[in-house]
Amino acid sequence: MQGLMMQQPLLVASLLMHAERHHGAQEIVSRRIEGDMHRYQYRDLAQRARRMANALAALGIEPGERVGTLAWNGYRHMELYFAVSGSGSVLHTLNPRLHVDQLAYIIEHAEDRVVFFDLTFLPLIESVAPRVKSPKVFVAMTDRARMPQAHGLSSMLVCYEDLIDLHSDAFDWPLMDENSASSLCYTSGTTGNPKGVLYSHRSTLLHTYAAALPDSLNCSARDVILPVVPMFHVNAWGLPYIACMVGAKLVFPGPALDGKSLYELIETEQVTLSAGVPTVWQGLLSHVAEQEGAFSSMRRTVIGGAACPTAMTVRFQERYQVDVLHAWGMTELSPVGTVCSFKTSPSALSTTERYALQAKQGRSVFGIDMKIVGPDGEELPWDGIAAGDLLVRGQWVSRQYFGSDGAPPLRDGWFPTGDVARIDPDGFMQITDRSKDVIKSAANGSVRPTSRTSRACIRTSRVRCASPRGIRSGTNGRCCWS
Repeated sequence: MQGLMMQQPLLVASLLMHAERHHGAQEIVSRRIEGDMHRYQYRDLAQRARRMANALAALGIEPGERVGTLAWNGYRHMELYFAVSGSGSVLHTLNPRLHVDQLAYIIEHAEDRVVFFDLTFLPLIESVAPRVKSPKVFVAMTDRARMPQAHGLSSMLVCYEDLIDLHSDAFDWPLMDENSASSLCYTSGTTGNPKGVLYSHRSTLLHTYAAALPDSLNCSARDVILPVVPMFHVNAWGLPYIACMVGAKLVFPGPALDGKSLYELIETEQVTLSAGVPTVWQGLLSHVAEQEGAFSSMRRTVIGGAACPTAMTVRFQERYQVDVLHAWGMTELSPVGTVCSFKTSPSALSTTERYALQAKQGRSVFGIDMKIVGPDGEELPWDGIAAGDLLVRGQWVSRQYFGSDGAPPLRDGWFPTGDVARIDPDGFMQITDRSKDVIKSAANGSVRPTSRTSRACIRTSRVRCASPRGIRSGTNGRCCWS
């Protein structure tokens, strides 16, 4: 006997519809590349996203076709998150950390029909455009007054705000199969060309539910969320979707990620939660210390992208009363896999026990299962001692790569992460090594092994960067957004 419940597909557009209907007056604040502040509400986001959905249709974008973005964290990028996926096309966020050759390869492999870009990345677009055949239109994410004189792009260059102004906001988000593709993100893998991870509407919605839970990122309508982690890679760890689901105020930093700029934004907008990599937070902490400042509103931060030093955790918590959530994941996991939230009150633990626990990558969020296996493939015990290859499975774990001719990467239904880890009896996982630690240098195409050191993070592409302004290579050969 079947249950007698309504059947409604899990679709990305439903998040925006919910935010508009139930949190329409909630604010979204963006620091733009021009340096000024932009403010509007969820209802404005929804209206402009519908206009852009009509614009995409006018450009001839069909359901399932890919639309590229090369942009900072800001309101226009947020509009594209919903206009593209919600209308049935696939949002392809492009990573500007990559060398121009890899960026061109990715655009061609994805067959992007249109590429939207922030003006910061105009030189990168001018370098990429002659190398690709697929995009016939490049859209500058600005207004008519700031449209650039782009060398070699004049016949293909369109103004973002012109597209918005030319089209009506009368648009009905289509119903579609929840297993349809919603977004695409490439990861470098280990060797060879970057690999595309194709997320579905269903996987995105389930990831959003789980990541918002109290023992995950613990988000609510009372939060003011500052995603420093980039929207151009793994959907800013899901925070733009989470904010719509719970009705939180969103604050976007744009390209200004230095300690002074972030601190001013945090204090002015009364940010309660932020997420980013250790290099960003080191700059923030240094600035606050120099100014003998404090955090008046921020109460927790999510740290991934690289292992969070215990000294940083101590400094945040003891000096500034900001709780640290250590997290781990991968592009192939959408990306959140584990979050280091306590099972018992921290007050029940000694200081040594508390910080030893927080150095781990944490427990699986609901929807992710994991195990460690030895060289023979046999599962190892969760005793906090045995270390083995970390395998995962779940509702938002990739089963194969987009456009891949090779065999799926799964091992008996489990995804091999490439990490070596141990798991304690309470389910807290700690990464100790890499089982296949080879990275490709995007600058010259060479392949070399990296040092076998402990790594703990929400992992991004393992690529040495040819970096545009404002982005630099992270530690251990990883690219960190800083």
